[in-house]
Amino acid sequence: MNSSALADLDDPAHPRPESHVARYDYEYPAYRVFIDSLSYLKPEDIDLVCLAYRFGDKAHQGQKRLSGEPYITHPLAVASALAEWRMDAQAIVAALLHDVMEDTAVGKAQIAERFGKHVADLVDGLSKLDKIEFRSYQDAQAENFRKMLMAMARDLRIVLIKLADRRHNLQTMAAIRPEKRRRIAHETLEIYAPIANRLGLNNICRQLQDLSFRHIYPMRFGVLTKAVKAARGNRRELLSKILEGIHGKLAEAHIRAGVFGREKSLYSIYRKMIEKHLSFSQVLDIYGFRVIVKDIDTCYLALGALHSRFKPVPGKFKDYIAIPKINGYQSLHTTLIGPYGTPIEIQIRTQAMHHLAEEGIASHWLYKDSEESGADLQNKMHTWLQSLLELQSAAGDPSEFLEHLKVDLFPDEVYVFTPKGRILALPRGATVIDFAYAVHTDIGHRCVAARIDHELIPLSAELENGNQVEIITAPYANPNPAWLGYVKTSRARSRIRQFLRGIQQDSASALGEKILGQELQTLGVTPADVPTAVWERVIHESGGRTRQDLYSNVGMGRSLAAVVAHRLAEHRSLPDHPVEATTPLLIRGTEGMAIQLASCCQPIPGDPIIGLLRKDQGLRIHTHACSAVRKSRSTEPQNWIRVEWEPDPGQFFEVRVKVTARNVVGMLGRVATGIAGFGIKIDQVTMDRKKPGLFTDVHFQILVLGRSHLASLMRSLRRVPDVVRITREQEPS
Repeated sequence: MNSSALADLDDPAHPRPESHVARYDYEYPAYRVFIDSLSYLKPEDIDLVCLAYRFGDKAHQGQKRLSGEPYITHPLAVASALAEWRMDAQAIVAALLHDVMEDTAVGKAQIAERFGKHVADLVDGLSKLDKIEFRSYQDAQAENFRKMLMAMARDLRIVLIKLADRRHNLQTMAAIRPEKRRRIAHETLEIYAPIANRLGLNNICRQLQDLSFRHIYPMRFGVLTKAVKAARGNRRELLSKILEGIHGKLAEAHIRAGVFGREKSLYSIYRKMIEKHLSFSQVLDIYGFRVIVKDIDTCYLALGALHSRFKPVPGKFKDYIAIPKINGYQSLHTTLIGPYGTPIEIQIRTQAMHHLAEEGIASHWLYKDSEESGADLQNKMHTWLQSLLELQSAAGDPSEFLEHLKVDLFPDEVYVFTPKGRILALPRGATVIDFAYAVHTDIGHRCVAARIDHELIPLSAELENGNQVEIITAPYANPNPAWLGYVKTSRARSRIRQFLRGIQQDSASALGEKILGQELQTLGVTPADVPTAVWERVIHESGGRTRQDLYSNVGMGRSLAAVVAHRLAEHRSLPDHPVEATTPLLIRGTEGMAIQLASCCQPIPGDPIIGLLRKDQGLRIHTHACSAVRKSRSTEPQNWIRVEWEPDPGQFFEVRVKVTARNVVGMLGRVATGIAGFGIKIDQVTMDRKKPGLFTDVHFQILVLGRSHLASLMRSLRRVPDVVRITREQEPS
């Protein structure tokens, strides 16, 4: 549809089609209910919403949903959800127009001209990136999430519109093919429902989970729905007795409270059955109870009264009032033993806490007169969303950003303390390194050890609720790539990767300079012989900006050194037969991330070695005899680099040895003592249990200075009693 068709929306010379007139009148029921729900807005704001509805209807004219309904019914449903949250006029207008940029010819400029820049920014933040080509659906999905979350960081209203949009889509997917329904539902469970939970939007989170469950497992959903309905009838007498007991005990304590029963969502019941391997009849806490009181002091009084009436289950009490959840949630949680030994889950909270627990950040608009907690939560969420901007800059690509986001949405938390008593909330399973990066990036980069509750512990130790953590730093310490194997928070993971990328860039640049120098040497050219203009042209053609960029591309295998060298030397008359480089590349084994010793053959100083350059992997050093790369040495000659060991690397290197010995008592101790007596560290020991009998194989991973050091050790071990044979293992056991 062209822009002129929209420009004449209110022009009497261009009357609206008769089929559309009813939608702007109170004759159309859904529109009438929607307009009536806007009574909290000013009259001029309602007029703006009406204009937006007409604008959106005109833009979507002729478009239908797969169900056959006019397309405008969808944005109207999304806007109606925002009206229930009592959102402002800008947000409701953006909800009505949220698909026009994506599905029609309307542009951002037209929306800004008619409804203002703020509305245009909201709609733009909600629009997908369908016009950009991506390598895969996963990349497109990741980039769409990145754009949406970056827009959320600027305006929280975007996430509310997006969640309402996703909920209505899930409610109306009957006409969509089953595989697409399942894909959308899985995406909702992985991203949208956790975002709703992270923002404290518990109501919509539960709805998204149940709707997704229905689309992924329709049969299970149906069976569980019937079972819950049957249980509701069977347990009515029990629930009434529990309610009477709670009411009676609170009245005895002169506590005024509202008490409500609540039913677990179907998805929560299903997850509990799966995770704890329970049948439906074994899930006893399908129903819980909420106690709403006037203030915080009364919460604790009510808790004491109920604990005197029903016996509490040890270890099942949680105080989220003193230490709120990261999404602002506050309540006292306790599990009691009710009539007939039935466990009862009870949540005790104030009215303001209840508003916040159910509607999260939406309570900022919905209950403006209750307390300031909604505004406090909004500030907290702004802080979290702003941290996503840091993740975006640290992430190398959209899929890495999506990985960080999923980690950050991990629902369970542990609460730990700094030495000064500050509380930090971290995902369950978080380690000391996660804590260090949560305090400050520099603390994370420089950490070398830690104390938990005044005891020294390794950096990989997982944190538990209530731990007091003290980080020990050193000025010259750096992140270790192995940390990526056990950190849990997106902040720590992104900071470590960002640092390692910088280190890799430096080492790749140094390696590339050496390799390119070798190739130029074979052509009889030195880097100094190449004119500056030629350097600049080749750098530009390779997509870089500096000579270091070009070196880095060569060092990481993204550009072939031979090709780059020929392009740099095109201005010279080249020899008919290139000469071999006179000096090989010297290797210490500790150059950095761009040069790695292959794990398959574990080369050590003294071994004849050769280097394999692979794209984005840098240079991998193998032994000449390595079977893992024997074939590629003839099929990929351009990727092999001539390398040699430096005369005295002065470092320890990992190597595997296999000791075959008699299977007698004390044998392992004698062999280990022999290795340790030689001044060699043992990293790992495994025994071959597959061949029990007179002899057994023991595999050692040890650290040696080089080939001669290893040979001396092997000669020494052959003299150990009961040792039959000792060999070096070139391949993993």
